[in-house]
Amino acid sequence: MEKLSSLAKFTASCPFLGRTKPSSLRTLCTSASPRFPSLTRLTEKATECPVMGAALAKRSGQLVQGFASFAQSVDVVKIHQDKGVDVTSGGIEKCPHASKALAAARTAEELSAAKRRTDALKAARPLHPVSVPKPPQATSAELKQCPAHAGGFNYEQFYASELQKKHDDKSYRYFNTINRLANKFPVAHTADVKTEVEVWCANDYLGMGNNPVVLETMHRTLNKYGHGAGGTRNIAGNCSWHLNLEKEVAALHRKPSALVFSSCYVANDATLSTLGAKLPGCVYFSDSSNHASMIQGIRHSGAKKVIWNHNDLNDLENKLKEWPKETPKIIAFESVYSMCGSVGPIKEICDLADKYGAITFLDEVHAVGLYGPRGAGVAEHLDYDLHKAAGQSPRPIPGTVMDRVDIITGTLGKAYGAVGGYVAGSAKFIDMIRSYAPGFIFTTSLPPVTVAGAHASIVYQKTYNGDRQLMQWNVREVKKRFAERGIPVVPGPSHIVPVLIGDAAQAKQASDYLLGRHSIYVQAINFPTVARGEERLRFTITPGHTLEQLEHVVTAVDDTFTTLSIKREADWAAIGGRCGVGSAVKETITPIWSNEQLGLTGPSSLAPKTRRAGESRKMDAHAIAVARQQFDELLGPVQKEDASPLITISGLRMRTGVTGRRPLEVPAAVPLAAAA
Repeated sequence: MEKLSSLAKFTASCPFLGRTKPSSLRTLCTSASPRFPSLTRLTEKATECPVMGAALAKRSGQLVQGFASFAQSVDVVKIHQDKGVDVTSGGIEKCPHASKALAAARTAEELSAAKRRTDALKAARPLHPVSVPKPPQATSAELKQCPAHAGGFNYEQFYASELQKKHDDKSYRYFNTINRLANKFPVAHTADVKTEVEVWCANDYLGMGNNPVVLETMHRTLNKYGHGAGGTRNIAGNCSWHLNLEKEVAALHRKPSALVFSSCYVANDATLSTLGAKLPGCVYFSDSSNHASMIQGIRHSGAKKVIWNHNDLNDLENKLKEWPKETPKIIAFESVYSMCGSVGPIKEICDLADKYGAITFLDEVHAVGLYGPRGAGVAEHLDYDLHKAAGQSPRPIPGTVMDRVDIITGTLGKAYGAVGGYVAGSAKFIDMIRSYAPGFIFTTSLPPVTVAGAHASIVYQKTYNGDRQLMQWNVREVKKRFAERGIPVVPGPSHIVPVLIGDAAQAKQASDYLLGRHSIYVQAINFPTVARGEERLRFTITPGHTLEQLEHVVTAVDDTFTTLSIKREADWAAIGGRCGVGSAVKETITPIWSNEQLGLTGPSSLAPKTRRAGESRKMDAHAIAVARQQFDELLGPVQKEDASPLITISGLRMRTGVTGRRPLEVPAAVPLAAAA
């Protein structure tokens, strides 16, 4: 319907054809639409045009009518006899007329469906318009600043070509402007300060980015120690705050030592690259779903890499068998895989490591703060009762899974609501990384105010279990309500809620529709973060989301699936399933948090309860007191009476050092089930 050569004469009159490169048009002309297989991607795009949309609808009708009239004026039986077609045996597709008629009918039907979909999208105008970012375009002035060198390589053209590839396969990344509001978590405003949206994809899982005791500690630190760190850890940037935080992190994981980095991406990259480069003949065994930071670290090490199938213990063991036991081996894997919600078999991997002479490198980035009685991660959670009984002792518990893991990395930028990352392990291992890793040595250290906030967050969460319990309860509720409406959630035992879309363009459209129509922000996840055909929306549910917000997001997602004709659970089942969605044999998924650990088996007063709109956030008075005591030496005790402006927390007041801020009231909470 659209040969490339015939499109050239329309480039001057059609804005789309005029601004699209010939290579992109060629791709659109020759690739089928994923939603409407009888149409090309260009034809589907044309249904959005006010001129071509109507013309295509008219033309499809003419095609069908033409074949129908032809059937009335020709001896079809004679044609069948001449062509050797026996219509009684189901060979109607051999008939040149019938096959073309069927194809025309199919094309007409899908053109009509594509047009209906376009009309539905246009009709669904945002109730509260929200600006959706557009790809940045270089101005003529900018292009003049970077001219092509005479006779040399055209750099700007290369950049444009690479960007066009991202646009063509729908993997170009759009960054929405989201400004999270401290006093309205999980609400944010967009680029327009008057337009507020609900955030459903942030990694501040527990809302610690606006926890009052964290903010209090940061204000006090900022007033006394200022903002910047002053340099690298080796030059003026090594202060008591960093050393105290490293001691706290080591105690959290019951390891001898720890090292703090500017992010966990840097921690993983620096640690894996240094370790692999230093160990003679080292071989990495990397889970196929590992995070990019781990992949990069292994690549930068120059060591040999063996990739094993995700969570496949048999595949891992078969590959470990191929190497002598004395060969240095590192098994690198994660506890919670953030895009699918699966959980690594940590204990079983430790068993294989012992058997084949390997050490274990466990990334707990999406688990620290969220699992275990003290928030140390999934490795701690697997021996929940033992770690709960041990309290806050920094001593290792021999034989526990967390003790058996050699190296643990984690982040300060997700559940702890700050920024930074760390690695924990033996004292000599940590000292070696400290002494050799360029990513640690040659970068400015984290500012004291940031380190103080992260430290306060860890201490609070080590002491109080209620936020973790409430978050997990809210996750269960959302998963249940999505399932009731046929929303396809990739099954998993963790807090991650990945909603399968299966198409890059549609995932972007769903994200934009939710933002524009329902004031709900959830980012589309496309290739290369996930495989093509497995695009999704990744929801993160927090203890700060209210019951009304939970109901709102379920209704909004249901409407989005209907309006955009996105496949539901039954649709995936009809085509054999994908990513565990719609599988013929449903696997029984047991959540990491048991009913008993959530407090659901005891008195109802101790069970987690989703907040209602207008209810204050629950804070634990004991956890606040413990967190404050950590900083008495550096900051002094918090005074009950101090000059204004004030923040009031559990009846105590302190100076913030920021004028004009209204007092923040935080009631002391009744401790939840495992807070004691």
